[in-house]
Amino acid sequence: MSLTSGTGMHIIVRVQFQKETVSFGDIAKTIGEAGGDIIGVDVISSSKTHTVRDITVSAYDQSHGQLIADTLKKLQGITIIHVSDRTFLMHVGGKIEVTSRIPIKNRDDLSRVYTPGVARICTAIAEEPSKAYSLTIKRNTIAVVSDGTAVLGLGDIGPEAAMPVMEGKAMLFKQLGNVDAFPICLDTKDPEEIIRIVKAIAPAFGGINLEDISSPRCFEIEERLKRELDIPVFHDDQHGTAVVLLAGLLNALKLVGKKLEDVKVVLSGVGAAGMACTKILLAAGVKNIIGVDREGAVARGILYTNPYWLSYAQITNPKNETGGLSDIIAGADVFIGVSAPGILKVKDLKKMAKDPIVFAMANPNPEIQPELAEPYVRVLATGRSDYPNQINNVLCFPGMFRGALDCRTSDINEEMKLAAAYAIASVVSDEELSESYIIPTVFNHRVVEKVREAVIEAAIQTGVARKKARFQEDGQMEELPSELELVGS
Repeated sequence: MSLTSGTGMHIIVRVQFQKETVSFGDIAKTIGEAGGDIIGVDVISSSKTHTVRDITVSAYDQSHGQLIADTLKKLQGITIIHVSDRTFLMHVGGKIEVTSRIPIKNRDDLSRVYTPGVARICTAIAEEPSKAYSLTIKRNTIAVVSDGTAVLGLGDIGPEAAMPVMEGKAMLFKQLGNVDAFPICLDTKDPEEIIRIVKAIAPAFGGINLEDISSPRCFEIEERLKRELDIPVFHDDQHGTAVVLLAGLLNALKLVGKKLEDVKVVLSGVGAAGMACTKILLAAGVKNIIGVDREGAVARGILYTNPYWLSYAQITNPKNETGGLSDIIAGADVFIGVSAPGILKVKDLKKMAKDPIVFAMANPNPEIQPELAEPYVRVLATGRSDYPNQINNVLCFPGMFRGALDCRTSDINEEMKLAAAYAIASVVSDEELSESYIIPTVFNHRVVEKVREAVIEAAIQTGVARKKARFQEDGQMEELPSELELVGS
């Protein structure tokens, strides 16, 4: 997943102050001198001697917010009741809930949704298990599974600390793709146990979204689950990143007049995301891609302890170049970073080919600060929301799973991922395409539907769709069958 760093934060300071000792003007002046900006004031209570107010203040970051609060405490006649962070307030009690689609108003309703009427539904599913898709939440529900070992920007923080991220992902699934998703954070790092648990809970879900599981464990977990389950399994950190990256690159290359098969691509960070990005670029037609990690370029003839690097070397680096990033980047048309902040230097950019394209996607701090890179590159993208061209997985997973669920696919294969990438790229028209707009925003409502349609068509063509949509003569997809039609299917 992608955790982006914003430009600031808001805190709410609840203060009680004595009217005879200190004025609100004194408080406002103190906040201003501490570098804060008051953006809202609410009176909570007032008496002849005291006033309680909530003051909403814009701060640079958490430490600056604490500085403002500490400065206020030094004023005579003022008491800080508490300091709230608006982001924390959004998470109080969690961000999602389970609600009933049907109200239970009387005894008859109760007998239909539960005992004794529910027995007929259970029997129908027992006799024909595929009816679970039309008669239970399975048809529209995804499990978002993590062990909290690789939360982007935070690392191994554990399952409890990973929950807010997974809740947020569930919110995005619902709002953007109308997919019900539930966060499941596991208190184990054992790949075998994770595989066993996911397989055990799979009957309740129409798909599995793996999230924030560290490399290389994530490869084995995904490969096994894809092989052993008959519902789609998608590790978003790998494949969501790869899909959106390809979408952005397609438009960036169109802008500079270069072709996938002709460019030299240097990729920094040969981990889970890096390997997935490489595979989708090769599948799309890139012929010259070189992966670089801490030990330098991944090349044939080197004995690596990481078995995945050995296989990676066999499909990349056709000229078997060796050396560090600064050596390999000479003559490169494209730099892709899924690694660490600050590793790309201005001197490296100067070595690249004409009209260089740089995707510096490390989060929250990219491989090179955009302000440093902009004078030397033609197209720049990051993983952050406060710069143009954000490579954000949110552009992929809602539409990907919406399509997969709608055609009841048994898998999410490479063809579906490629189709999703081209669909995302197509949302940006030739008239809109520019150096600062190569990828649509996450709030563009056309993205999910375009991805959904492309995914369904690719699933049908590759034989993994178990419920086929119909296409009209003009190529437009007809609406899928309604719930009533599905009940007897």
